[in-house]
Amino acid sequence: MRVVSGIQPTGNLHLGNYLGAIRNWAAMQDEMDDQSECLFFLADLHAISQPHDPAALRAATLEMTAALVACGIDPDRSVLFNQAQVPQHAELQWLLSGTARMGWLNRMTQWKDKAGKNREGQSVALFTYPVLQAADVLLYQATHVPVGEDQKQHLELARDIAQKFNNDFGTEEAPIFTLPEPIIPAEAARIMSLRDGSAKMSKSDPSDMSRINLSDDADTMAQKVKKAKTDPEPLPSEEAGLAERPEARNLVGIYGAFAGQSSADVLRDFGGQGFGAFKPALAELLVTKLSPIRDRFVALKDDREALDAILARGAAKARERGAPTLTAAYKALGLVRH
Repeated sequence: MRVVSGIQPTGNLHLGNYLGAIRNWAAMQDEMDDQSECLFFLADLHAISQPHDPAALRAATLEMTAALVACGIDPDRSVLFNQAQVPQHAELQWLLSGTARMGWLNRMTQWKDKAGKNREGQSVALFTYPVLQAADVLLYQATHVPVGEDQKQHLELARDIAQKFNNDFGTEEAPIFTLPEPIIPAEAARIMSLRDGSAKMSKSDPSDMSRINLSDDADTMAQKVKKAKTDPEPLPSEEAGLAERPEARNLVGIYGAFAGQSSADVLRDFGGQGFGAFKPALAELLVTKLSPIRDRFVALKDDREALDAILARGAAKARERGAPTLTAAYKALGLVRH
């Protein structure tokens, strides 16, 4: 089993990032046996498909590396790297571009969403983004790829590209690429803003009080929970009572995610109590769970030498693992390479 997954480097990581993806990665790593492996990468090549600040991208890549390590990704047990140090990703994307079809890419809903009405003004990279995603996983003969709802279509495209390439240039006995299977993670808590329960927690929100950052200290976390928007009613005893109460539902969901409980379990313990009792319990739980991560993150995020070394070691391992597949693809296409 070989699991491959990537994440775009963004700065100012928060609770939503942790519960949405990073915690699942750490759990997958811990479930691997000696014959299996996880490869996790910072998708910095994907980041240049849209306008960006080069210095900010560099800083965010290192910050994300620190966050992943702080959250439990062990560079000695998983392969952790950034795409830009593994040129095979871009090479394989070009080789696959002869197999991918315009019609397939035109159907990608993320392309339609991100391009909007100004398709002619978008970069070629944004349009061909899913071909690079296919290369990201096919390069390593990934057997499994964790996908959320928004990425299912892209994994299906990767399988289509791999299947057509195998049919056109491989043999039934010796296919060039493994067709990766999806891993649908256990449903992650959907973390919303602490100021507006109908909006996702986001680093782009101008109010820092809307989110719990991984860099927040214990007092800051507690203050943000204390001041989180709520309503005057006590917590209900059953989930149905949260239906029209987005802020209450969000706080209950966050508690459940860290306590390993369902919302129903949380309400069984706190139903009938007001937020004056629930918020301190939530703050204490967050501080207990996040403080070790925060301390490791803060200690590591400015240690550029250590972060560069982690990425360099991971990239060397990734290049080694990707080389046989890239060589096979060149050979299958009849390209002379020495």
